[in-house]
Amino acid sequence: MVYNVESTEKFKEALQADKLIVVDFYATWCGPCKVIAPKLVEFEKEFTNASFIKVDVDDLCDVAAEYSIRNMPTFLLIKNSEILETVVGANPQKLKEAIAKHA
Repeated sequence: MVYNVESTEKFKEALQADKLIVVDFYATWCGPCKVIAPKLVEFEKEFTNASFIKVDVDDLCDVAAEYSIRNMPTFLLIKNSEILETVVGANPQKLKEAIAKHA
């Protein structure tokens, strides 16, 4: 299940997992974010060794600011608190390739 993080504390807890974390920075008003959302569910089923979390940039603007998120959707691939790759935009193929590379 793609987990929607609702607090900064929960976000920091989620990053403690000892596997790849795919963070989807999105906004409820963002059309491309809505388009790619079903792909995240597919990717979660395919890449069972990764965790998928969503961060609403309007609700957690402090987290979005900390990672300098300016465009939605933006995906950060994080492992051991290190950003391995950033994918900006609703490009499912590019995102899938990035996940496959780091998972």
